[in-house]
Amino acid sequence: MGLFKTLISKVKSGLTRTRNTLVGGLRSLLLGRSLSRELMDELEVKLIQADVGVKTARALRQSLQEAWERGEVRDGEQALAHLKSHIQSLWPAEDRSLKFNPQGPTVILVVGINGAGKTTSIAKIAKSLRDEGRSVLLAACDTFRAAAVEQLTIWSERLGVEVVRGQQGGDPAAVAYDAAERAIARDVDVLIVDTAGRLHTQKHLMEQLAKIHRVIERKIPGAPHETILVLDATTGQNAINQATTFAQATQVTGLFLAKLDGTARGGMVIAIREQLSIPVKFIGVGETPDDVEPFDPDAFVEALFTEG
Repeated sequence: MGLFKTLISKVKSGLTRTRNTLVGGLRSLLLGRSLSRELMDELEVKLIQADVGVKTARALRQSLQEAWERGEVRDGEQALAHLKSHIQSLWPAEDRSLKFNPQGPTVILVVGINGAGKTTSIAKIAKSLRDEGRSVLLAACDTFRAAAVEQLTIWSERLGVEVVRGQQGGDPAAVAYDAAERAIARDVDVLIVDTAGRLHTQKHLMEQLAKIHRVIERKIPGAPHETILVLDATTGQNAINQATTFAQATQVTGLFLAKLDGTARGGMVIAIREQLSIPVKFIGVGETPDDVEPFDPDAFVEALFTEG
């Protein structure tokens, strides 16, 4: 319980803006009022404005209305408790942990568009794995942007993690190949592969991503073992639309929601659960490498609804 409370406290701090907007707005709307159809209409609008998504907002409103019609919920305070319970029930029990390769290096392919916070998210994953006692190697496969390679190199130096890099404008798959060879030769636990920021509409970049995938798989059977899509939480519903289309182009196994601390639009985490079948595996709740948490739905909802 102590560990869970610590997790809630850290996530709560990172969700301050979202909590003030979403739950703070719900409290202002509901508390001290008797429930009515008109009030539930206002509630639905408030939920949509808080980026939980139209589908989710309607489902929450419908659940609340049915409970009201049964006489189970009469006032705003009970409505708030009902909403919290319903949101908690949205996440089924599932394994959100990283999948590790027992036969050799585990390969984590990290994808996402430029500006989403991909490089910083890689640093956070690397730091988390190092803290678990695992050896980590980075591959700087975004050879098109010198700044991306330099940023990853700076993080590698700060974390004491080696990075494999190639020539600017070179073949990203060649960098991935060299990194896979080095990971095998040095018996590295985890190889994290950065890729060029891309959109699903950029065919040449998506083809290069597929090539990286093939090269790594030839060197390390079964790789990549995880493909993590980094999304910028500050973009709200746009991030969800991006994930939907991105998942059509590559097999995404998990999401990393970056910059969750810098947005009032964290309600999109709820929308993601309703609209996508991809599990959220990590959330970024600050700017340092330590500001990353494995996504825990119970801790997330508790942090969202806890006052103070």
